[in-house]
Amino acid sequence: MFSVRPLMIAAALGCAALVAPIAVQAGVVIKSSGPSAGKYPVGMKLSDSGRITLKTGDSVTILANGGTRVISGAGTHRVAERGKSNRTAIAALTRRRAAGQVRTGATRGDPPPASLTSPNLWWVDVSKSGTMCVADMSAVQMWRPGRDQASTYVIASAESAEHVHVTFLEEEMVTAWDSKRLPLTQGATYSITGPGGSPSTITFTQMDEVPEDLDDLTVALLGKGCTTQVDLLATALM
Repeated sequence: MFSVRPLMIAAALGCAALVAPIAVQAGVVIKSSGPSAGKYPVGMKLSDSGRITLKTGDSVTILANGGTRVISGAGTHRVAERGKSNRTAIAALTRRRAAGQVRTGATRGDPPPASLTSPNLWWVDVSKSGTMCVADMSAVQMWRPGRDQASTYVIASAESAEHVHVTFLEEEMVTAWDSKRLPLTQGATYSITGPGGSPSTITFTQMDEVPEDLDDLTVALLGKGCTTQVDLLATALM
């Protein structure tokens, strides 16, 4: 006699597999300081069901689900709690715009505070050194922290004697990189020297694909060594 019991058991197991909880990623560490910083380095992926144990003076910032969460203080802490989310800030920070879409004099009014940071992840901060990830080498924007007076920056290539002068007008914080006079190339390093005389050194790397998901984007930036941009994310989303 044909038995349906094995079929019923198989179906039940199949349903159980469908509804079984799936381990999800809680996020990625984007800032870590204190005695345990080496244990929870920037770029480390954390499990949703995990816990982290911190010592006095420790602070770990996690980016997950479009938000950030700071875990600090001695003790064992759950990772799974949802961080503070700010979708509007994320959209503005990660928006990619062509050179013609940026009004170079768009930021007007009272002079900005000295702690002002770049409002866009893809703009080159002329005051920062490090590796810069860009989506389009031919449409790069430069940003300076301040606008109370005009200033000129000298950009030089480490691979040749080529250099250009770029001037920000008074009240102007954003201007286009002159890709015709000094084209950017993958892996090339450039020095940017401003009125203060202390140059910043930037190495450019191309991102062939830019993830839409913020967590994936953060991991991609870290994978290419673009830690300055990850620091900007951490600061802007706090």
